[in-house]
Amino acid sequence: MAENQLLNVGEYTPLGKVEIAPEVLEVIAGIATTEIPGVSSMRGNFATGVAERLGKKAHGKGIKVELSNDTVLIDVFIVVDYGHSVPNIAEKIQLNVRQAIENMTAIDIKEINVHVVGVHMEHSTEEKSEK
Repeated sequence: MAENQLLNVGEYTPLGKVEIAPEVLEVIAGIATTEIPGVSSMRGNFATGVAERLGKKAHGKGIKVELSNDTVLIDVFIVVDYGHSVPNIAEKIQLNVRQAIENMTAIDIKEINVHVVGVHMEHSTEEKSEK
C-alpha cells in the first residue's frame, strides 16, 4: 500500500472533493472491534507495542487496510477471551466494522477478514493463590 494513497469519497463537487486516508479506516475498524464482548485484545506489530509502552494509544492496532481498484479489504487480528464462541465473535466484528465504516464514511467494504491469533486465558486471583 502506498504511503500517500487516499480513498476518494463521493463525486467532485464545486466545493471540492473528500479524501480519506487508510489510517482513518484503521482507527474506525479498531474501535468497532474492541466494542465486541469476547475480544481480549488486538494484535499489532512491534512498533505499535513500543508506542503503547510509551503512553500512546494505537487505535488502529491489529487492523490492516488494503485499497485496490476502488475496493477496500480489511483484515482484523484479534485475541479472544477463553469460553467465547469464535464464529459468533467474528460475525459480530464483521457486522460492527462494516456498519461503523459505512455510517461514518459511506465507503462500501468488499471484505472484512477476521484472524484469531490467540486465546486469552483468564486466571483469577483465587487460582493463583492455590498454586
